[in-house]
Amino acid sequence: MSTFNNPYDVTREAEVLEPLDYNRRSRLKHFDKVFVAEVTNVIRLTEQEKLFHIRLVDPVERERFAFLPGQFVMVEVPGYGEVPISISSSTSQKGFIELCIRNAGQVTGILHRAKRGARLGIRGPFGSHFPMEKMKGHHVLLIAGGLGLAPLRAPIFYVTENRADFKDVHILYGTSDPSQLLFDYQYEQWRRIDGVNLSIIVDRGDENWTGEVGRVTRLLGDITTPMDDTYAIVCGPPEMFKFVCN
Repeated sequence: MSTFNNPYDVTREAEVLEPLDYNRRSRLKHFDKVFVAEVTNVIRLTEQEKLFHIRLVDPVERERFAFLPGQFVMVEVPGYGEVPISISSSTSQKGFIELCIRNAGQVTGILHRAKRGARLGIRGPFGSHFPMEKMKGHHVLLIAGGLGLAPLRAPIFYVTENRADFKDVHILYGTSDPSQLLFDYQYEQWRRIDGVNLSIIVDRGDENWTGEVGRVTRLLGDITTPMDDTYAIVCGPPEMFKFVCN
């Protein structure tokens, strides 16, 4: 049994040709309800990625907002365009959502300049979700490559917060080098949870790296849970999918 999510993609952006002006009218012509949202915190994770805490301004809409692990929102920079971003926070967390955004283009570049108090537009949530209810009572294998840990973070929160509902949980995470590791401040927290195993590998180590070196598929050899009793979620670049699925 396995579940696969499309590779995380932050490159589908509307064209931006003019300087930033938050007072301009949006170019977006077709959209669902747009929530006015505010940036409440910004955390730098790597040179390319930042974690944004986003809160809906309207308290009633904020209380009603809900999502499922694996879903995403469209984040609009007023007057310029929008970009799809996976929700990286826990479904049980109320008041704000967390979005891990890579500086990968013009719209995401503008978002990386946003500070606390900046206003944005949020639509959603959209997309299919991981079948967390069906996965209960089974072993869980979560495999992430690079930025793929961002959408995988929501199901990680789900299985760790509902630990008694799942058998063994294995998290395999690979990235290009140690400087690209996301959410490293949470690794020990996840490892301390009974029945949760986290393994990390990098393509290229540095002088301070003492962990595994190689592709994330190398870690699969250490998994001993029966595959017919295991659900797998895989998030990462397309080339990783080919090797993991084989």
